[in-house]
Amino acid sequence: MDRLKLSRIDEDLESSEVASLCFLCRDVLARKRLEGINNARDLFLRLEENGLLENNSFLFELLQTIRRTDLLNLLESDSSPPEEADANPILSDYRVMLYRVDQDITRENLSMMKFLLSSQLGKRQMEMCNTALDVFAEMEKTGSLSPTSLHEVHAAVKQFDQQLALTIQRYIDNREATGRPHRPIHPQRVSNTSQPVDVSISETQSNYEGMNICSDAEPNTKPSSPDDHTEYYALIHKPRGLCVVINNEDFLGTQMKNRKGTQEDEKALCSLFSRLGFTMLVHNNLTAGAMKQELQKLGARNFVNDDALVVCVLSHGEMECVFGTDEQRVNITDLTRPFTSEGAPTLAGKPKLFFIQACQGSRYQGGSLPHPSLPGQEEGVPQSPLEEDAGPIKGETVPWEADFLLGMATVPQCKSFRSTTTGSIYIQEVCTQLKKSAESSANDDILTVLTRVNREVSKGKYLNSKQMPQPKYTLTKKLVLKYV
Repeated sequence: MDRLKLSRIDEDLESSEVASLCFLCRDVLARKRLEGINNARDLFLRLEENGLLENNSFLFELLQTIRRTDLLNLLESDSSPPEEADANPILSDYRVMLYRVDQDITRENLSMMKFLLSSQLGKRQMEMCNTALDVFAEMEKTGSLSPTSLHEVHAAVKQFDQQLALTIQRYIDNREATGRPHRPIHPQRVSNTSQPVDVSISETQSNYEGMNICSDAEPNTKPSSPDDHTEYYALIHKPRGLCVVINNEDFLGTQMKNRKGTQEDEKALCSLFSRLGFTMLVHNNLTAGAMKQELQKLGARNFVNDDALVVCVLSHGEMECVFGTDEQRVNITDLTRPFTSEGAPTLAGKPKLFFIQACQGSRYQGGSLPHPSLPGQEEGVPQSPLEEDAGPIKGETVPWEADFLLGMATVPQCKSFRSTTTGSIYIQEVCTQLKKSAESSANDDILTVLTRVNREVSKGKYLNSKQMPQPKYTLTKKLVLKYV
């Protein structure tokens, strides 16, 4: 790989990020090989010696995991972009899960975890640990932490942070359900003839033969929204309300492939919206009938002490519908209808946000370079394919009743894309932009945030195609989401 680009990446990485990368690489590099690494250059040399930088895929995934998407442009401009990689080792679910815990733990809770675990590891070792990753590394040395042994760390975390404990529990449940402790990574040298293991696929209704693609500060303490409730939705309750995630990964029939990578979307959504003050409710692998039943039951709930409702649906889809795991259709209107002012009167006047990660058709979107109109050019000149794809919508899917926002991963009739290791392009960008907005001192409303999502997603190229998200809304006020 281009040493100049590696040097530029090294210059932009902070020491804490280098430490995170070293921890994530503990399955592909021997522990002694990682000792004494203080900068990314040394880490890159070790990876290069093991044949892990023969293409961009592994480094691409590392940078995506630590959310340094700004550095991915350097890799995408390389002559061997991730989607053309011949070999693609993947990070283990186990190690990525521990990294997520490290990122979300507060300094106070880190001190509490060190205290709770000091009897197993010793006071001196704990005093040398500055981060949760340091603690995990020490536990791995003693054998008290491994992909199949998480009881001690789970019990400790459960004492001070239920959400982080849930992150660990989900990994344990998934490991037990699949019978796999974690996705294996082979530390031996990767050859150019090895088969790719990461496949990015579109959220279509039918089987799709995958192509090689690897696409896919202190919290703000100001009030969640300005005081002018005539302009802004009021967010005054704690918790703010419910965030419901319907995550369909395993499909029962033969027409639709399982949606690998969707668990990363679930994790990102749970981490984000819990910090935004929402109570999380997750449903995995629901049939069409079960989806309708759960939403109808939820619509009958008393929302008088809730400020807002968020519903996220992760599944396969077609035009104006998503699919249950039994491959039966659920219309978008069936998702929103239980929460209209008629169906859920205690939600009247409150924002109801729906984020739909699913295809809305089988078309691939193209793209073209923007150019100014020439003097004398007529208004009837054909537009670019991307602009045509974002044309008028046939059939309104947002109810006429007020205060709904429907965030679609793609425009009608087109595909959306998902990485089998890092999650969907759309949901991951939504979480990234909402996180930035929550941490910012500016009071950017949800529509401003989703405009940024549109911009960032539309810049990418996925399986040689484009993706254009589409928010639709009947909001009557501005909605500003901040951490509580």
